[in-house]
Amino acid sequence: MPVELFAVLQAGPLDAVLAPFYWFLALWSDLLFAVGDATGLGFLDYRFMHRAILVGLCIGVMAPLIGTFLVHRQLALIGDALAHTAFAGVAVGLFLNGVFSLGVSPYLTAVVVAVIAALLIELISEATDAYNDVSMAIVLSTGFALGTVLISLNAGGLAVGINQYLFGNLSTVSAENAAILLVLFAVIVGTVALTRNQLLYVTFDETAAAVSGISVTWYNRVMVMLTALVVVGAMQIMGVILVAAMLVVPVAGAAQVSQSFSESLLVSVVLAELAVLLGIGASYYGEATAGGVIVLFAVGIYVVAVAIGKVQARAGEDATPELGSIDAAETRSNSD
Repeated sequence: MPVELFAVLQAGPLDAVLAPFYWFLALWSDLLFAVGDATGLGFLDYRFMHRAILVGLCIGVMAPLIGTFLVHRQLALIGDALAHTAFAGVAVGLFLNGVFSLGVSPYLTAVVVAVIAALLIELISEATDAYNDVSMAIVLSTGFALGTVLISLNAGGLAVGINQYLFGNLSTVSAENAAILLVLFAVIVGTVALTRNQLLYVTFDETAAAVSGISVTWYNRVMVMLTALVVVGAMQIMGVILVAAMLVVPVAGAAQVSQSFSESLLVSVVLAELAVLLGIGASYYGEATAGGVIVLFAVGIYVVAVAIGKVQARAGEDATPELGSIDAAETRSNSD
C-alpha cells in the first residue's frame, strides 16, 4: 500500500481533511514511477523525490505569482521578514511537541505564526505611520528572537530538528507536508484568481483604488497573508534562509525581458520552474543542499535574462531612426 494512502488510515482530523491530497500524491507517484521506467532516470525511483518535485513545481508557480505583486509594490524584503517569523513558528511547533508531546506539525504552527506576523507588519505600519521596512525589521527581529529563545530552552531535540527547516531538505518532505503544501497552493492560486483585478489596481495606484471604492487596507492584508503562506510552503525545500529568493529573483529576471505585467508574471513562472527543476536534479546528483542549488540556478538565469534584455534594448534603439537622419528633401517631396 502506498505511503500516502496508508496515511489516510491513520486517526486524526487532519488526515481526513488531507485525504484527497494523499490520493493525488499516490497518483503522482504512479505517474513518476512510469516516467522513471521509460526514461531510466534513477532519482524517480524514490517517493521522497516525487514529493520534492511536486513541491518544487508548486513553489515555482505560487512564489513568482505573489512575488510579481510584491516587487512592483517595492516589498521585496517582506519575504525575508516572514521567513524569519516562520522559523519562529517551526520552533513553536517543535517546542510544543518536545515539551507537551502534542504531535502537531511544525508546518501548521509556522503557517499560523507567519500569518499573524504578516498582519502585524500591516498593523504596525497603520498604527505608527512607520514605513513598511521599519515594521518588517521589527517583526523579523522579534520572530527570529522568539525562535532562538525556544530552541535554547530545549536545545537537545530542537537544535537537531531545526536544521532541516533552516536549510531545506529534499528527503524530509513527508506525505503530510506535501499535502499541506497542496492545500496552500490551492488557496493561494484560487485567491489570486478571484482578486487579481483588485490586487493589480491596489499595486499600481492605491489612491485611485481607494477612490473607486476598493478597500486598500483589506487587499494589502490579503497580499501579506498570501506571502506568508508562500513562505511556509517554500520553506520545505528552500529553507528559511533562502526562501525569499524565489519571491524576487525569477520576477526580477522576467522584468528584464517582459513588456507588460501579465507577460512578466508568465515569464517569471517559467524561469522559476526552470530553476527549481534544474536545482532539484543537480542537488540530487551532486549531493548538495537543494535550496542553495535552486537559488544559484535562479541567479544564473537572472544574469542571462539581464543580458537578453540588454540585447533587446540595443536592437530596439538601432531600429528606431534618429530625427537627424530623416532626409529633409524627401520630407518636402512627400508633403507635396
